Amino acid sequence: MAPLRKLDPFSRFFMKLYRGKHYEATPHTPLRLPLNRCRVALITTAGFLLPGQPPFESGDCSYREMPNAIQTQALINGHKSAAYDERGLETDPNLAFPLDRFKELETEGKIGSLNHRHFSFMGSITKPDALITQSAPEVGHKLKTDGVDVAFLTPV
Repeated sequence: MAPLRKLDPFSRFFMKLYRGKHYEATPHTPLRLPLNRCRVALITTAGFLLPGQPPFESGDCSYREMPNAIQTQALINGHKSAAYDERGLETDPNLAFPLDRFKELETEGKIGSLNHRHFSFMGSITKPDALITQSAPEVGHKLKTDGVDVAFLTPV
């Protein structure tokens, strides 16, 4: 994230007034298997999408499924914000969706396997109610159905 002083005046004003939500309880499930026996899925908030998938709207709480077989260079950066510099993601999407690195970990036997699908959400969601009550539980159910042991989140 860009330092506050480097943001445009509107974004700086917004960030100073924005009050994040605080949650008392956070879900935590201890890992029961060694990583080299775990099925892993990736989740990013970089707003990546594939050609043909609908673009994210501002504040969009939906998600896009990413098949494990995709080439990371095919990803489209759908998240634009004055609050961060996305030029690095244009060069290497692995910065926010490290699929190529995880394929290497799978080949090296450091993780058991990668799930057949991964998920991309939009970042900068200022009204996350639909994310909390609908989208995130849907993805959680899909991950559970797929037998995923570990979800690796890359927040943007």
